[in-house]
Amino acid sequence: MQNFLIAFFALRFIRTHLNTKESLPQYDQYLKVLNLFIVPFLLLLNFNSFERFLPTINFVWFVVFSAIMYVLWLLRENNLASSLLKAGLPFFIVNSLRDIMEYFFSSFTKENDSIIDLVFLGSLFWMIAFAISTNNQIKALKKEEEKNRLVVGENEKLEILVRERTSEISAQKEQLESTVEELKATQNQLVQQEKLASLGELTAGIAHEIQNPLNFVNNFSELNLELIEELMSPETPRGGIEEEELLSDIRQNLEKINHHGKRAASIVKGMLQHSRTNTGQKETTDINALADEFLRLSYHGLRAKDKTFNADFKTELDPNLPVIEAVPQDIGRVLLNLINNAFYACAERSRAQSKVNGENPYKPLVTVSTLKIDDAIEIRVKDNGAGISEDNMEKIFQPFFTTKPTGKGTGLGLSLAYDIVTKGHGGTIEVESKEGVGTEFIISLNL
Repeated sequence: MQNFLIAFFALRFIRTHLNTKESLPQYDQYLKVLNLFIVPFLLLLNFNSFERFLPTINFVWFVVFSAIMYVLWLLRENNLASSLLKAGLPFFIVNSLRDIMEYFFSSFTKENDSIIDLVFLGSLFWMIAFAISTNNQIKALKKEEEKNRLVVGENEKLEILVRERTSEISAQKEQLESTVEELKATQNQLVQQEKLASLGELTAGIAHEIQNPLNFVNNFSELNLELIEELMSPETPRGGIEEEELLSDIRQNLEKINHHGKRAASIVKGMLQHSRTNTGQKETTDINALADEFLRLSYHGLRAKDKTFNADFKTELDPNLPVIEAVPQDIGRVLLNLINNAFYACAERSRAQSKVNGENPYKPLVTVSTLKIDDAIEIRVKDNGAGISEDNMEKIFQPFFTTKPTGKGTGLGLSLAYDIVTKGHGGTIEVESKEGVGTEFIISLNL
């Protein structure tokens, strides 16, 4: 009877914990029928009259337990099934052998009954020990499953949080992209304003510079009119020396008119180049001519804005400086910005010393020099202004950084100059400065 009880609970355990309904659906119904069959069979075993059917009962038990062992063998890849197979197999073998021996060798069985019982108990204890181990394994698996469920729950919470956070980040990203686009648009507007501001500063200087050659043109034109009238006078003898001298003077005056007319045209051309949209096309450029022109234009432009401003300026231009391929309007903007800053620094130092000392022995000076060095040309813009502090030296080329008061600088001039020289022309721009002594910007452009 105990064998059928073991078979009954083993079947229930297998169907419950090994989930044969899913793992072995083709055998699950048979296991269910066997499990139901054992219950009435156990009840019938309580009647003594069934003892004469003992061989048949043992055979039924053998079939039932064989079915259990076969199912466990099919599921041996499962750790739990493997453990149950190891636990039940010795018990199954010992019981099967005992039943066979009782049926065929009853006398031998009776003589060695104690040994057979001992072996039977050993197999039973073996099964119980494995059952306890399996039970502990099940508990451990349940704990692990519980942990996994908790982990899955936490993972689901984390996934929800991640989705929410990702959504927030996406929204912030879109907002930042929108802000960046707005900043780019604002920056483009500020760059255009900087260009327009530099053009405005040129206007007064151009008006002053263009006035000189126009005065020459007007004066020599009037003088030629007088000479022509004298030449056409009846009193002037024809074919004489006097006529030749008059014609020679007229020719010289016309050459001067032509020269100063070209000078005026050059100034206008420079203004147009500075104001037009940059195409990025490099042209053969005379750096000496650019430096000389923009130095004078900057000075006269500042003088027109501030009548109290006064400063000396000079050029130290290398006569052997070769022409280079550059974008003239861009290099012009760089020179104009550096020279304007140099004059501004001189003016600020002059005003500051006037307030402190009353009398001002300080003599402002801006120098623009050029020099050919190996395979490059060097342009230097030097002033003897107040100089730049060490803290500001590190930030001098940063966009929107300015030491000028609000409204007097956008902070883009030096940043644009740096980009034009380094990115647009593959050159370098450096600054050397000492407070109270002055500042010098050095531009190097490859030939």
